[in-house]
Parts: sequence; structure tokens; C-alpha cells
Amino acid sequence: MTSAGSIDVVARLRAAGCVFAEDEARLLTAAAAETGADLEVLVTQRVTGSPLEHVLGWAEFHGLRVVVSPGVFVPRQRTAFLVDRAVESLRDRSGHPVVVDLCCGSGALGLAVARTAADEGRPVTLAAADIDPVAVECARRNLTPLGAPVYEGDLFEPLPEELRGCIDILLCNTPYVPSAMIARMPPEARDHEPRTALDGGPDGLDVFRRVAAEAAEWLSPGGQLFVESSEQQAPPALSILARYGLAGQVSESEEHYATVVIGTRSR
Repeated sequence: MTSAGSIDVVARLRAAGCVFAEDEARLLTAAAAETGADLEVLVTQRVTGSPLEHVLGWAEFHGLRVVVSPGVFVPRQRTAFLVDRAVESLRDRSGHPVVVDLCCGSGALGLAVARTAADEGRPVTLAAADIDPVAVECARRNLTPLGAPVYEGDLFEPLPEELRGCIDILLCNTPYVPSAMIARMPPEARDHEPRTALDGGPDGLDVFRRVAAEAAEWLSPGGQLFVESSEQQAPPALSILARYGLAGQVSESEEHYATVVIGTRSR
């Protein structure tokens, strides 16, 4: 692309409200060159509101390039903190830990945990599940190269029975936006990501409650559930965990502006 063309793309992106217009122009230009796509089509998709990750076909997450299809939840950078906490827990475990990514979306969390653990010489057995068939197909593109199955269904329902009582690390990025707040979300999320991946019910904890209610049955002794939440939701989340027999703790990161609620099954 010519310098004049570069300036034109940057100007169009900036006029559309893209804060990092120069970076996005570079990524879109590279994507067009790599895939043979029409740059004009890509830019038009972006300036009309499509998330950059959906236009590119991938998102950068925890140092990895994760396939992200249109209509699939885009992994947030703050969720890298949840991955880091899960990996820390794996370092204290022997053997070949079982990791399950529930409500997996693109499978980004499971992918990042498995890859990071493998890089540290701690291979895991990974599986994932989601209720959305579009997300399941996307997750399979990310996780099949690792030999990880991705099941389609509601929460624990599609998981094979042999995983019951055997999950050491349960990653679950449940939807936690209160229903009344969905309308206030940025259009990129509100209009292009599935509502089932965003809407957590009146207080944002409806799906979390359902996960907590069954988690102890699926976790191994000492197994842990990792869920992202807001700072305000953490106290009621701890009460929910206690109600279902899980010892709860909250971990926060100012760097990532992230809050993670952790529930541990007694040994």
C-alpha cells in the first residue's frame, strides 16, 4: 500500500473513532496482504463497527494468536490475569492435571493455560465446552491442534462422565454483565458478540450460580474454579461459593484492572 493510501486508511479509521488508528491500519494492511482479502472491504467492515478481531479473524491474547470468528466473544486482555492465576495453581500440582474451559467461547483461556503450562514443562489434559455452536466451531479451530475435544451443550451437560470429580482446574469466563447494563456497552460488543456471552442476568451472577451449584461434583479434591467478575460482584460471589461447599477467595490485579473469584473443593 502506498504512503498516501496508508494515510487515507488511518484517516478513515480515526474519523470512525478508532483510538489506535495507526496500529489498526497496519494490522488491516497486513491481513489483506496475508490472506489476499480486499483491503477496502476490511476497512469498510471496521469503520462500520465490526470489532477489529472479527475483521482480522484473530485476537492477540496472552502472547498467542487466537482464531476469533464473527459472532464469537472476543477475549479481553484483562482475562490474562485469570490465566496467570490458573497457571500458578498448576505449578503446585503433580502428575498430568485435567483442565476444562467451560463457557469457552473461542477457547482462548484453555489454549493459553495449556500452552503456558506446556512451555513450563507441565503438560495438561484439556477439554472445553460451550452452548453456542458458532463458538464451538471456533474453539475447535484453536484447540484441535492440541488434541483437546470441544463439546457443545449447556455448562457441564455435554462433558463426558469420566471427567466428573476429576477436573483440577475449571476455567469459566461466565457472562457477568447485569442485564440492564448491556445497552451501555460499546457497540462493538453489544452489536457483534452473542448476548449469551455477555448477559449475566439481573445482578450479573445468574450463570455463575449455576456453575457453582455443580462445580464441587466435577472438581477433583483440591480442584479449583476460576471465574472473572467485577469488584462489586466478588463479595456475593464468595457467598455463593460457600453455599455450595467451595472455599472462596478473591484475587485482584490493578495492572489488568481484573478481579478473579476462585473456589476450591476441599481435599
